Amino acid sequence: MSKDRLYIFDTTLRDGAQTQGVDFSVEDKEKIAFALDSLGVDYIEGGWPGANPTDTEFFQKNHKFKNAKLTSFGMTKRSGRSADNDTGLSALLNTNTPAVCLVGKSWDFHVDIALEISNEENLENIKESTKHFVKAKKEFMFDAEHFFDGYKANSKYAVECIKAAYDSGARWIVLCDTNGGTLPHEVTQIVSEVTKIIPGENLGIHAHNDTGNAVSNSLAAVLSGARQVQGTINGLGERCGNANLMSLIPTFFLKKDFSSKFDLNIKSENIKKLTQCSRLLDEILNRKPNKHLPYVGAAAFSHKGGLHVSAVQKDPKTYEHIKPEEVGNSRNIVISDQSGKSNIISRLKTINIDIKEDDPKIKKLLNEVKDREFIGYSYDGADASFELLARRIIGEIPRYISITEYDVSVKKNSLGEIISSAKAQLEVDGEKIICEGEGNGPVNALDNAIRQNVDRLAKYSDYLKDLKLVDYKVRILNTGTEAITRVSIESTDSKGKNWFTIGVSTNIIDASFKALVDSLDYKLFKDNAPASI
Repeated sequence: MSKDRLYIFDTTLRDGAQTQGVDFSVEDKEKIAFALDSLGVDYIEGGWPGANPTDTEFFQKNHKFKNAKLTSFGMTKRSGRSADNDTGLSALLNTNTPAVCLVGKSWDFHVDIALEISNEENLENIKESTKHFVKAKKEFMFDAEHFFDGYKANSKYAVECIKAAYDSGARWIVLCDTNGGTLPHEVTQIVSEVTKIIPGENLGIHAHNDTGNAVSNSLAAVLSGARQVQGTINGLGERCGNANLMSLIPTFFLKKDFSSKFDLNIKSENIKKLTQCSRLLDEILNRKPNKHLPYVGAAAFSHKGGLHVSAVQKDPKTYEHIKPEEVGNSRNIVISDQSGKSNIISRLKTINIDIKEDDPKIKKLLNEVKDREFIGYSYDGADASFELLARRIIGEIPRYISITEYDVSVKKNSLGEIISSAKAQLEVDGEKIICEGEGNGPVNALDNAIRQNVDRLAKYSDYLKDLKLVDYKVRILNTGTEAITRVSIESTDSKGKNWFTIGVSTNIIDASFKALVDSLDYKLFKDNAPASI
């Protein structure tokens, strides 16, 4: 039996750019667009030419995509002028994109309140705008804004709006749940009814996530007949976001109920680029990835409970719905106070520590982890600190830089400025080195004292020059005069590798110092630095 073609429409660069705090540059948009094209999506909505300088400049570039059609976005013509004389429509034609998507009202409430025109005028604007681009031989899509709310309020008029575009030659009619309040059973019912009027091969779905159902609503629409699915990378979008294509694409490709019925333009080898695509967006936005995202999150295939890990070692299907490698992700065995022997052995294998299962050092390491987590450590998210602990117990970590003493101070000068300074006594190859530095707070000052004087650390200077601290978190584990403080530090280097270290103490500076020293040691170990004599 032949399969229906399913089309993927990405609107990260347009609808995703409406997210609070997101401001793409032209270079950002190009990186994302080429990643999406490499993935194999069918349409990339680049933005709204004429609406802002960035989008206008982006469309002036000569984009040569291998898979996707670049799509420009705008709105139906304004009342009181012809389509030929509408500056907004002219800007879209001048972009020379093969596809155009126009948004128009399909809820009579909005026609009256937002546009302040008659229902008939709105229908005329939809018709004339559609004909304008069909005549110009563009692949035209009508984005029926607020369609589901409009259908529930006045189904007759909502259908008239989409019929006006379809009968005028629109290739796609995209049903939008703009407010994001429609539920899956409503989507199923409404899309099923609409397919009796407009063929499903001409229908698309654009779901917002205000009830957390954008992915579910998109799946429901496809099962009910829609053949184009719109969404964004990681569900980016204003308010609660859009349907997450990083969840939808692998579901369509890997789940039998969809893969047996639909073909995608995306090839099997390209599905493995999903995780990379997801994390590229977060890197561009300079934000931490959501590790709990389905399919592509760092925790999507993490296992913590000892029984789970034991079962996964026997057969990953016991606790994994797909192979993580299929979407470019990887399995992660979490080490914590809930760990069993299976967790420890599995985690040691992932960091290339070859040890026999009956080696008494495994039991020693397990007990050490549990004892440390009892006093406040958490190796759940501190991969580097766990590896250092494991290798120290097994005896594989050499001695690098010894920090024998340190002193930090914070004072306020006559100008009212807060000055943080630090002094540290280091020892390398038997030589004592005094380092001093200032910073934004005592921890930053201590870090600077060590690393701003990196040239004085002789054989370790080249190894530590590219080390950067990218995140610093403090958590007070209990209250009172002897509160326990846990500090976690995320570090990175010029190779793009990130690692996490942890320190615990009744003193925040001491906890920070422990996490910082672990970060230095991990960097030196991973780069095969020589041991201190």
